Amino acid sequence: MSDHGHGGHGQDGHGHAHGPAGHAHGVSADADRRWLVVALVLILVFMAGEVVVGVVAQSLALLSDAAHMLTDAASIGLALVAMRLAARPARGRYTYGLKRAEILSAQANGITLLLLSVWLAWEAVRRLLSPAEVAGGLVLATALVGVAVNLAAAWALSRANRTSLNVEGAFQHILTDLYAFLATAVAGVVMVTTGLTRADAVATLVVVVLMLRAGTGLIRESGRIFLEAAPAGMDPAEVGDRLASADQVAEIHDLHLWQITSGDNALSAHVLVAPGGDCHQVRRTLQRQLRERYGITHATLQVDHVGEDPDADLLDISPRPGGPPADTHCEDAHGPVHRPGPHGH
Repeated sequence: MSDHGHGGHGQDGHGHAHGPAGHAHGVSADADRRWLVVALVLILVFMAGEVVVGVVAQSLALLSDAAHMLTDAASIGLALVAMRLAARPARGRYTYGLKRAEILSAQANGITLLLLSVWLAWEAVRRLLSPAEVAGGLVLATALVGVAVNLAAAWALSRANRTSLNVEGAFQHILTDLYAFLATAVAGVVMVTTGLTRADAVATLVVVVLMLRAGTGLIRESGRIFLEAAPAGMDPAEVGDRLASADQVAEIHDLHLWQITSGDNALSAHVLVAPGGDCHQVRRTLQRQLRERYGITHATLQVDHVGEDPDADLLDISPRPGGPPADTHCEDAHGPVHRPGPHGH
């Protein structure tokens, strides 16, 4: 992920900061797996019964709910597999281990929600144009049971650690299904009281909207992680300026801020220290700031004195004494330069 070497002032000035807090990965795998298994069993048992009732009642809303529950079960199963893979230690070519298996799982969940929503929207429009006979009473009764089952499953998943995008993906599936059953229950009431069978298709379209919203959110968040974007709510410019304002720091550049997986943020940067400054003390100060203010315990800092080795390729982009100011150190700039005091980015 980071393209920084470990040159400068020895190993003490570089490497990863593993403070007392350790890595804030935030996933209790054993506890999470137990709650996910509980939700999976609830969903599978109810889904089997719902398919039978949906066929008997000729209800697209119930069948769409059952199809969505199938994706719920798949998403939870995928989440369980991803948890096991992510727990494996880093080795060989996988220097971060398989932590991003959880993000792959979350993205797969989002994609299945979008694909399924397209199919259900098509079927719902067909039912609106050519309504079928639907047994409203069966639809209502099954939907109410579905609400109870999904409430129980959502409660089980809420007990797991939802800071994991993987667990959040499974939770969003369940939550969408809960809303879908509420819409189906309303459709059941309408059909029982008025005989308007188109309400079944309308309820399906409500489900489609919810699925599109949840799926888009999961794909967007997982995409941010895959594209190495800064964690949501964390501004790299603000982080760089704060680090540059530390005592004895002359400049911060080549700052990279990304997420390895949910809740596991990482940072790398090239730090230039004023001549005569204590680079080791500066490194400790910056890593303490990152840990205490931003919760970043996985930080790699290359620390050098300004202009100490002008012939070496140290990515020193500060102006030389008596020389013209330099804005970039190479054609492919690695982000803005952060210096003490007011400056633009």
